This record gives sequence, C-alpha cells and structure tokens, in this order.
Amino acid sequence: MSKIQWQKHSGEILDSVNGFDVIECEICGFKHIIPIPSPQELQDMYKRKYYQNIEFFNERFLEDKDWYDLVFKDRYDSFEKILGYKGNILDIGCGGGYFLLYGKNRGWSVLGVDPSIQSINHCKSIGLDVIEGFFDENLSEKLANKFDVVHLSEVLEHVSDPVNTIASIKKVLKQGGVVCIVVPNDYNPFQLALKKACNFSPWRVAPPHHINYFDFNSLEKLLREQGFDIVLKETSFPIDIFLLMGDNYVGNDSLGRLCHTKRKNFENNLQNAGFNDLKKDFYKSLAQLNIGREVVIYARK
Repeated sequence: MSKIQWQKHSGEILDSVNGFDVIECEICGFKHIIPIPSPQELQDMYKRKYYQNIEFFNERFLEDKDWYDLVFKDRYDSFEKILGYKGNILDIGCGGGYFLLYGKNRGWSVLGVDPSIQSINHCKSIGLDVIEGFFDENLSEKLANKFDVVHLSEVLEHVSDPVNTIASIKKVLKQGGVVCIVVPNDYNPFQLALKKACNFSPWRVAPPHHINYFDFNSLEKLLREQGFDIVLKETSFPIDIFLLMGDNYVGNDSLGRLCHTKRKNFENNLQNAGFNDLKKDFYKSLAQLNIGREVVIYARK
C-alpha cells in the first residue's frame, strides 16, 4: 500500500473509489476519505438529496416496526440503566423521528435535529419537536448543558470533522450525561475476509456520503480523547456473515431483504423466548472481537 499526504492528513491508502482515497489517517486516528468534501458540498447533499422519498422510508419502517421497536427498547433500557432515570434526549440526525417517538411514548422528553426538510416535516406530522439544520457549534452553544442523553446513529461517518462534533456533543450534555454513537463497523474481519478470500470490491466504501470509517478501537479512542468514559460497547447482527456463506446481497435488494428478515427472525425469536439478555451479551462478546455490522458505544461525560 502506498502512503499519501493531503493537507494535514497523512496515511496509508486502503481503497480508492470514485476519485476518493480511504486512508488510515495517522493524524486523526481513524480512517477517512480524502479529499474531504467542503461543508457547503455536504449541506447541499443532505438538505436536498436525503429522505427525498419519505413514503418509501416509512413503508420500509412499518414493515420492520416490531424489530425496530426491539432495537429502540434495548437502547432506552441501556440509557435508563446507566442514568437511573428517564430524562431528556437529543437525537442528532433524527431522520423520520421514529426513535424519538418511541422515547416520547416511553416517557422521555425528546428533541431532534436534522438537515433534511422532508425529515423535519415528517417528524412534525407525528408530533415531535425538531430543529431543521446541522448540529454545529452555534447550535451546541444554544443547547449547552441541557441533555441527559445525546443519540447519534449512522451520522458520524457523514460529518467532515468528527472531533469537533464530539466536542459539541459534550457541550450539550449535562455532567454525567450519556452519548450513544452508532456507526458502521467498517474494515472489520469479516469484510477483510471477503476481500481476501472472495475477491470482493470495497462495496462498503461510499464516498462522498461516507467520509469516515470507524471501528471499536478508533471510536473509543476519539471519545476518550474528548473526555468521555466508556460505559458499554456492543454491536448489531454481523450481516456480512451471509456474504461469507455465499448469499451475495450486494446490489440485490430482494436477497438483501431476505437476509435482513432472517436477522430480524433471529432477534425476535430470542426476545419471544425470553432470551433478549442473552442476545445482548452475545453482541457484547462480538464487539470484543471487532465483529458485527455496527459499532455501538455508550460513553459518559
């Protein structure tokens, strides 16, 4: 692998896709693309292009509602176990608002922020308090020390400056508050095995939409450097296992939905059998091996 330097970023090139290089950045401590899109490019992309088809998004959510409710339940259970109470939560990149709606119905005070006007309009239509725009330093100043929990799911991989984002999150949390960050677990061992044994191209690398590529170690390091204590590390179902078994769902939506249904059945059946705690322990164990589709970390200010 060759090494590259771009502005203040330097590291080995891991992949090259659509004119972007993914580097193991020695400066940042995590993988990211270069060149990094400008804030203006990102604003244009997310304000205009994300959640354009909100009807399709809602349809898919309703198909999976029982499974999503279980995912949401696990997350709020963890918040309440760590904090010892139900408080108020800020969801950054709240999308269609269903995670917040679940929390509101559970007795939490909720607020969402999202740059997509389509998402904002849908959130308002289901009775949620939301702010249209990007979570930035100006907004963090206005919301300083107001929240018990900040939730950030599938967002940090999209931002141009994760370090500043984490610092801003710390600012809006009360002392002792909890941040929960969920990002794709990229370049994990299963994905590396697919590249080496099955000659898979880097399908998970999707610039400029995905700028940053984290694993457990790099996200934990970033949080610790910003003054957070790690409370809990877990993951989600290692969906890449289907690819290793020969079910190539990449670019095949119908097969992808079939694999997703099997994943849902696995988790729902454990829940119905009374083994949901076993499932959570299983995912905590996978996280120790850096296996699983997502990095899920809870950290406390």
